[in-house]
Amino acid sequence: MSNSIVANLKLAKAPIYSHCFSQDRSLVAVTLNSDCLVFKLTPGGKPALVATLPDHDKTVTAVDISIHGRIVTCSQDRNAIVWEPLSDGTYKPTLVLLRINRAATCVQWAPSGYKFAVGSSARIIAVCYYEQENDWWVSKHIKKPIKSTINCVSWHDNGIMLACGGTDGYVRAFSGFVKGLDSRDQVANSPWAEKFPFGALIREWYHGAWIHDVQWRSSQEKLAYVAHDGSFNVVDPSDHVSTTFSPEGLPLMALVWINDHEALCGGFSCHPVLFGEGASGWQFSKNIDKDIAPSTPASASTGDDDDEGNAPFGMSALKKFKELDLKGKVSAQVQESTHENAIVELAPYSVTAGNVTEVSSCGLDGKIVIYRV
Repeated sequence: MSNSIVANLKLAKAPIYSHCFSQDRSLVAVTLNSDCLVFKLTPGGKPALVATLPDHDKTVTAVDISIHGRIVTCSQDRNAIVWEPLSDGTYKPTLVLLRINRAATCVQWAPSGYKFAVGSSARIIAVCYYEQENDWWVSKHIKKPIKSTINCVSWHDNGIMLACGGTDGYVRAFSGFVKGLDSRDQVANSPWAEKFPFGALIREWYHGAWIHDVQWRSSQEKLAYVAHDGSFNVVDPSDHVSTTFSPEGLPLMALVWINDHEALCGGFSCHPVLFGEGASGWQFSKNIDKDIAPSTPASASTGDDDDEGNAPFGMSALKKFKELDLKGKVSAQVQESTHENAIVELAPYSVTAGNVTEVSSCGLDGKIVIYRV
């Protein structure tokens, strides 16, 4: 195991599209087909399944846990469910009136834990909050000018600005202000806008490729996003966009801010990639958990002298296919990372003084891996 790996949890034999830890890191919720599974974690012990949340009838696409311990799940069945934790360790489902006619794709609680946003293929973002009289969660819709599936949403720390990215190649920031729940003081002196009526489009940036993840660095008033073209991008209130690319050139699916000047990304290369900001802007910094294969001995050479570490983009993949074609298997010369398939989500796991020291990831291989950065 690489020295950057803190934990490697094989929790499922199917893809895990989303995962989330409770505030105290004692529970982890993961999506598995049409269920959400909740595991209890003990130091040094194996994860123990403590609850199965089964009310969806299609693939669960995302899960998030609020600061109060409520779990929200959303699914391709066009529904979202809020699960209230009960004293006996079980969860009670509460209805969410999403009012969408296509799959729900992503979900995130606002920092307050009293509302959440659901992105969907219906070209709608639903901002949901609790209605006491009817004991259900109702939603307000953000529609214009969205023209595609929403792949990702992210709340600013002020709990009002909501960023999203989708398959139309746009990154947008909207106001998610809910009257009676939010206060205008939350966005006082914001550099992004003066007024924040619900659903207002505050900013938009056109990138061109599908946007797979967006994340605010609220203390710096910056927004980062990753895209299908393998790019990592940072924007600020002046609309300056800094763009750099993953060395393999493969699509990036997820990102997490490490500190004000570093961000970790993951995607189809199966290992995290660290980007850093220096005097010349944002640049690729290093690969995490990627073992460079030793160069092939001359006697076993396939006429391709580039080892995987120095090979231009595409050469390492080409070498794998050559191995498969010649011998029916990939030789031991081609080293792999801990994840055996694409990383689809990253999340901060351990944070010290505002800087992330450990990051958790989930992937299409059914693993959750915790990295030290």
